[in-house]
Amino acid sequence: MSKRSIFEEVDGTRNDAQTVEPGLLDRGRDGARGAIRVWLGVLFAFVVAMIVVGGLTRLTDSGLSITEWRPVTGAIPPLSEADWQAEFDKYKQIDQWQIENQWMQLADFKQIYWWEWGHRQLGRVMGLVWALGYLGFLVARKIPTGWAGKLILPGALGGVQGAIGWWMVASGVTTGEGMTSVASYRLAVHLGLAFLILGIIAWFMFQLGRSERDLMQARRAKEGKLFGMSTGLLHFAMLQILLGALVAGIDAGRSYTDWPLMGGQVFPPNALSIEPVWRNFLENPGLVQFIHRVSGYLLVAFTVVVWLRGRRSSHGATRFAFNAVFATMGLQILLGILTVLQGAPWQIAILHQLLAVLVWVLILRARFLSAYPVTTSIKDH
Repeated sequence: MSKRSIFEEVDGTRNDAQTVEPGLLDRGRDGARGAIRVWLGVLFAFVVAMIVVGGLTRLTDSGLSITEWRPVTGAIPPLSEADWQAEFDKYKQIDQWQIENQWMQLADFKQIYWWEWGHRQLGRVMGLVWALGYLGFLVARKIPTGWAGKLILPGALGGVQGAIGWWMVASGVTTGEGMTSVASYRLAVHLGLAFLILGIIAWFMFQLGRSERDLMQARRAKEGKLFGMSTGLLHFAMLQILLGALVAGIDAGRSYTDWPLMGGQVFPPNALSIEPVWRNFLENPGLVQFIHRVSGYLLVAFTVVVWLRGRRSSHGATRFAFNAVFATMGLQILLGILTVLQGAPWQIAILHQLLAVLVWVLILRARFLSAYPVTTSIKDH
């Protein structure tokens, strides 16, 4: 071999035989990651729409207008006046109509019926989109290695959600029991599962947005302490969402419209007036709203602690993610106060619920970047 100067430029044509080939991690594993992310994005949008429409269905007291659970045949709405009258007659049998809505005529009933039918129809369409997408990718062999089982999860949980939805509605479809709305704790379970499904879809989208090789390399730089704290924040946010559902389920947001006091007191009057005492934590508007408020204050305080830790991350993308969590959490607490002061009008209440979705996803994003940091070189700064 001839001697070569250490400063000699390498001719690209001399090393053709040494071209680096993809490693085993990149062979046959990636599948159609981009297309699957788009499909998951559509499902994500459907879940958000379900949360919003579900909230409007509750705010318009429409959730009990359909008194039967017909997953397949229920997709067809009443097509004649006789069909509409038959549905209206079924609604007249339940306590909500007999106690609160005897003033309703058929035209009024149609309005609340369409809200509930639309909510259920969204669920059916979302299930169809999941099934067609999953089977399509499976038949085309485009699912990345190890993802076939994971991608079943949103569809399976969607089916469970449909059953829980009826379990919730059934608690209010009563005759002679004095129930005029669904049980608040069942509403909380229903909403909590919706956020869980949303979180799973978002997490999958985050993972599929990067290659397996990139994720394995990023995992070595995992910020364990920050990941643990963001996990705690995620759980705390879920608790606050569930408490918000309890507030919504009994219209507790309209019971006290002053802030920071409640009825002129720190602790609301008659907060433990229901017997037995444990029922107050689910059914007493004053106590339920008080707990939601205090939990919100504690959540903001913990958010500040986590944010201060996140600011110390050595990764710019991670720092930005925690800044976004801090900013949206602050906006959410201000919107919550405004909701109380205005007596929870439906426009502000829905915005408050929609912002909760954004906060939830941003916390999840920050948690993901704590586990899989995006490393940048000095040149990128």
